Amino acid sequence: MIVPEGMVVKLDSKDDFLHEPEAASNYNESVYIDMFDSRTSLGAWLRIGNRPNEGHAEVSVCMYLPDGRVAFWFVRPEIQDNSELNAGGLRVQVAEPFKTLDVSYEGPVILLDDPMVLQNAREAFKQSARADASMRFTLSGVSPMHGGEIVNQDGSPWQLDPELAAYRGHMEQHISATGEMRIDGEIYPFDGHGFRDKSWGPRHWGNLYWHKWLPITFGPDFGVLLALMGRPDQPPEVVGHIWRGERLIPLTDARLNVTYDDEFVQRSIMLDLETAEGTTTVSGEVVTAIPLQHRRIAEDGTETRVRIIKAMTQFKCEGRQTTGMSEFLDLMVGDRPISLTTYSLDV
Repeated sequence: MIVPEGMVVKLDSKDDFLHEPEAASNYNESVYIDMFDSRTSLGAWLRIGNRPNEGHAEVSVCMYLPDGRVAFWFVRPEIQDNSELNAGGLRVQVAEPFKTLDVSYEGPVILLDDPMVLQNAREAFKQSARADASMRFTLSGVSPMHGGEIVNQDGSPWQLDPELAAYRGHMEQHISATGEMRIDGEIYPFDGHGFRDKSWGPRHWGNLYWHKWLPITFGPDFGVLLALMGRPDQPPEVVGHIWRGERLIPLTDARLNVTYDDEFVQRSIMLDLETAEGTTTVSGEVVTAIPLQHRRIAEDGTETRVRIIKAMTQFKCEGRQTTGMSEFLDLMVGDRPISLTTYSLDV
């Protein structure tokens, strides 16, 4: 995450639990998780975000199946408060902070042969076949947790502007995941690795502007994270690490080369990640990409549209191979991602 000048980050295990909502109408508290079983070509990601002052949650569930299909669901169920992450059939419970989460889903999904049809989500939900689905996972942290709440140097709260904010606190961790997925009675056992994050505070999605986020877990002892983030009229900021055992080695710089298709969807990726200990190179090839959108109309009638491409991606690094996530978020200018206007990437 980007930490404003003069601020610091406070990491506390109690922040793995839910917070008392702030007065801001756009207060959000959310958990995101992705997980991949490379041996069986299974993958999944999910997100639940409470917006208690708006009276609803945001629930997304996505399952990548071995035959190439994607099972997907999105809903905004009503909620009354911020007492639990349990809405729309999706439930996330902290069994032990920074250590273990229990995750379950029970509900419908649409089945997509071509996930890119979600560019027109309304029609995709009308025309796609539906199925009953469920998942049960136990998630265990395998790396140290990192991130936390942005505070003043004396520990006092950050006086942020809710209209310009994306979060107050943000934490991330490499994980292992065991459990199963079911679709229309067919059972898919799961044993793999992935990544999770937790965030809280006021959020408008458009305030994220753009980012290229690559959380990659190669196993129980090694992973990488790159968050390349852009802000208006500022050079991109590199945040991330190389994870080796108990050490999170901060990135000092990164070079990202991306090949896109005609719809500006990432298809191949090359990373050179620099730390104080040297350079680590990671290559990636996208297996399946799924597009998401967030639209917001401001009080003056101006529409903001954010596109998020979440791609199940095969990565290689230091002789190891795994499946992970490449998430490219952009404020859209017409039909073009703003990062490709403001930042030089291979196209």
